[in-house]
Amino acid sequence: MIGTLNALIDRVEAAPDEELDVAAVARAHGTTEYHLRRMFSALAGMPVSEYVRRRRMTIAAAELVGGAPSLLDVAVRHGYGSVEAFGRAFRAVHGIGPAEARRDGGPLRIQPTLRFRLSVEGSTPMDVTITPRPALQLVGHATQVPLIHRGENPHIQQHIAAIPAEEHARLKRLNDAEPSGILAVTADVEPDAPEGTPLTYLHGVALNESTPVPEDLDVLRLEPGTWAVFAADGPFPQTLQDLWAATATEWFPSNPWRLRPGPSMVRYREFRGDTASCELWLPVEAE
Repeated sequence: MIGTLNALIDRVEAAPDEELDVAAVARAHGTTEYHLRRMFSALAGMPVSEYVRRRRMTIAAAELVGGAPSLLDVAVRHGYGSVEAFGRAFRAVHGIGPAEARRDGGPLRIQPTLRFRLSVEGSTPMDVTITPRPALQLVGHATQVPLIHRGENPHIQQHIAAIPAEEHARLKRLNDAEPSGILAVTADVEPDAPEGTPLTYLHGVALNESTPVPEDLDVLRLEPGTWAVFAADGPFPQTLQDLWAATATEWFPSNPWRLRPGPSMVRYREFRGDTASCELWLPVEAE
């Protein structure tokens, strides 16, 4: 995967102004576009599309500072049909307009070329179980929240706080399938979604495929598939978020599995003040 990610970067650098075919790069390296986009986003801290945009605007800024006489020529060369559209994209990256950059030389926010490396320093020990699961129903209370990469998501916390204690008890009584207990489920996330992108969050439990579902509950139905289950224990939510990152930097690059489309699930086993014992369930398939 590290080599595949660097091949993707090389493709961007070879033709930064051309449309990037991520699916073709994935096929050439024996993986899927979904997995490649997810790994890029997890390791780079930004989606592929954002990296391409930043690199284009970095090169465009260099041309303007170097004295390019025509803003329209620079705009068209970097894939924009008008100076106005180019100006909006340029300002979103650099904080100033292209005319100002050409006149004043900056300040500019440069995006260096990324290079991925696999390091064993400070590696995170991971307790992982690979488990096949039959078709399931994830049942509970769902809502739309913005994606937040670091720290607690206040929108999720508000959603959970609004669920009465007796409803939590009812959900636990309904639970008749593994993973057991209350689950935090995130779904409908694009593989390289930037922070702030809407996603579906469901607070609920797992039911067997044939179990009747009360009409007042939301349902996510899962096809049979394999899951990688990562155990985590430590300060919450930092330990869980560090574990998520470690799956991308350490586990997937050194194991013959890749992410498949589907929701991720967190099963909370125990809370102890500011620490938690939990499991991260990720949908996977063999490479």
